[in-house]
Amino acid sequence: MTELVTGKEAPATAGSTAGQQGAEPTVVRVSQWSDIRHRFFANKLAVVGLFILVVLVIVAIFAPLLAPHDPLQQDLTHTLQAPGGDHLLGTDSLGRDQLSRLIYGSRIAMIVGMASILVACTIGIVLGALAGYFGRLIDSVIMRVADVFFAFPLLIGAIVVILLMGRGVLPVVLSLGIFSWATFARLLRSQILSVREMDYVHAARALGASQFRTIRRHILPNSLTAVLVYATSNVGIAIVAEASLSYLGVGVPPEVAEWGNMVAAGRDFMGVKDFMWMYPSLAIVVTALGFVLLGNGLRDALDPKLR
Repeated sequence: MTELVTGKEAPATAGSTAGQQGAEPTVVRVSQWSDIRHRFFANKLAVVGLFILVVLVIVAIFAPLLAPHDPLQQDLTHTLQAPGGDHLLGTDSLGRDQLSRLIYGSRIAMIVGMASILVACTIGIVLGALAGYFGRLIDSVIMRVADVFFAFPLLIGAIVVILLMGRGVLPVVLSLGIFSWATFARLLRSQILSVREMDYVHAARALGASQFRTIRRHILPNSLTAVLVYATSNVGIAIVAEASLSYLGVGVPPEVAEWGNMVAAGRDFMGVKDFMWMYPSLAIVVTALGFVLLGNGLRDALDPKLR
């Protein structure tokens, strides 16, 4: 609990003496989480990012109820129809409703973005904790392996994995996660290197706590803030990477309602039917921006130096 002392005097009680020279200052107890919540919601851009995320989650969950048409249904009599009428965002070259495909595309974006970062976080936290706590040989081995993954550009490495595993949501998730863990590991390692020398960690060791318990109960909880912020911001980057893979023809199959596939389908109609690529591109930009704003808001709210 954090104690905040105000400058106001406490009201006098019936039992107070006549000669009392003022009252004691009022002590207001504010929980740490309340302080973090207040700081977060005071950041307007962070609230905007949270709003975008909430809307995306709602759209992804209730896509069957929100989509006016079947995203896979083809109507060759209404191909390349301009926005308006029964198709608010128009139709593509196969007569599929753009709005419905855009709504269903939010599912792929959220699933791939969050799942790939979860994979990267899991690998990075485990290896980063081992490298930061034990150091020496374990640290050297893990960091050299991380350097190998740093040498591969994210998209190039993901393409190699997808070519080996085949196209689909799962290969995309695994490929992005496998080639993103190294940054998480290095970030957590740097945090642990400073936390492990704190007095409370030495006290836990002196009291006989095992190495596993020391890492789990004392070191990790105080080292994960930076990782949490980085992970939140990078969900948007993972969504952009996933859309890029589909645009290049190596992501999810082309018939799947996915934003990168929609942009690729509109590539041949630029300057003629710009609505085909403009709306999914805008969805990718807004989604990535939302996660960046949310991550920045969490950073400002959780950073003890700004309190």
